[in-house]
Amino acid sequence: MTLDPGDRNTLINHRLNRAHETRKESILLFENGMLAAVVNRVYYSMFYALSALAILREFETGKHAQLIGWFNKNFIKTGMVDNRYSKIISQAFDKRMLGDYADLPEFSVIEVEAMIAESGEFISMIEKLIGVKQ
Repeated sequence: MTLDPGDRNTLINHRLNRAHETRKESILLFENGMLAAVVNRVYYSMFYALSALAILREFETGKHAQLIGWFNKNFIKTGMVDNRYSKIISQAFDKRMLGDYADLPEFSVIEVEAMIAESGEFISMIEKLIGVKQ
């Protein structure tokens, strides 16, 4: 998709806002003990932030794994971003797939609480790459 700079900025801001809103949803779900749903919302909060970065860099894909691969190639392997962020998004993707598609997925409260914290760190890191003032 070809966007003019104004539309591109609007879409980036929309995706970042959606990342924050989705992370808030994950916290509400956590408070109500809905762990599989939390895992879904945590992953999507990071996905929306990462998709904002992709829009900025004019990368397009409809595949989640391809977006993560693009991030790893252009930001992790180049040393621009710490490798731990690759692990955070990749593990969240795998757990989201398990939570969404497996029968009887099990997640611990400690594991999910850590994912919520990591999602906040991930979103902040993406905002720094985009140039959002913290």
